[in-house]
Amino acid sequence: MDKKRIMIQMPVTAGIRSVLDTRDDVEYERFTELSEENILQHIGNYDGAILGGMAPFTARIVGSAPRLRVVSRHGVGYNNVDVDALTAAGVPLTVTGTANSVTVAEHSLFFMMSLAKHGVLFDREVRKGNWNIRFENTAIDLAGRKVLILGFGRIGRLLVKRCLGMDMEVFVHDPYASGDAVREAGAEPVADWRSLLPQLDFLSVNCPKTDETTGMVGATELAAMKRTAYVVNTARGGIVDEPALVDALERRVIAGAAIDAFEVEPATADHPLFGLDNVLVTPHSAGVTEESMFRMGASCAQNVVDCFDGKLDPANVVNREVLG
Repeated sequence: MDKKRIMIQMPVTAGIRSVLDTRDDVEYERFTELSEENILQHIGNYDGAILGGMAPFTARIVGSAPRLRVVSRHGVGYNNVDVDALTAAGVPLTVTGTANSVTVAEHSLFFMMSLAKHGVLFDREVRKGNWNIRFENTAIDLAGRKVLILGFGRIGRLLVKRCLGMDMEVFVHDPYASGDAVREAGAEPVADWRSLLPQLDFLSVNCPKTDETTGMVGATELAAMKRTAYVVNTARGGIVDEPALVDALERRVIAGAAIDAFEVEPATADHPLFGLDNVLVTPHSAGVTEESMFRMGASCAQNVVDCFDGKLDPANVVNREVLG
């Protein structure tokens, strides 16, 4: 029996093994050298590919992969993948659906709570013996605060629920979501989201990065916010304009920000955000927990074998037109 071969461009996690190791009709190999030239030399020998990081999966790679039947992302973002090339080749691109949605929603709420309670500042000052910091820079309640969530997809929906659980006043902007669905979730849909900025306490970015959303939170938007407001981004770098954000934080145009995703990753130690005391940063880890890593691994591997078996779930396919 000829086995299907899978290229894995990430560590082979327990979740991936939980699916692939049960199949005697597939074999897999991990690649650590992910330059385009190296992948070009080998991709022609594989029937499937699992992508973990942000190494480009280009049109040249797709054109050199006559056996390729499926590309599976370990996660939900696919900025690094040439979707048009895959579609032209009839190859589905899959994502892991809701596998890490709850994890990112929790991280977004963690960011809001950390900002509201001055978690980083208080920790630092107490270690210096500054017990009076609690009165010098008073924390705030989330209850009663206004939050606008940009995006009402898998993550945005779960975040709405969590913000409502904190008794926040929740608004949602998503031009592709039904207003009735937003209201049914307990939030208020907003078409002109920029007009709401002067009222907000928190702006949470939870939308995909597209041509439409790149730079959508820029200098103009930040200037419209209250000086006591906070920006949270657990989506993708570049949706919030980084130079504009740095300037707004330096000049205290807004009170602070919490950022998980950067325009260039990994961000280097000299990144201008890292020198500011009113920003909390994490290493694009919003979707990474023990539980989510297992779920994502199992889900992305399942997408591959489901494709081989002819039963791929359309809900997990980005370019559904290839399914016929």
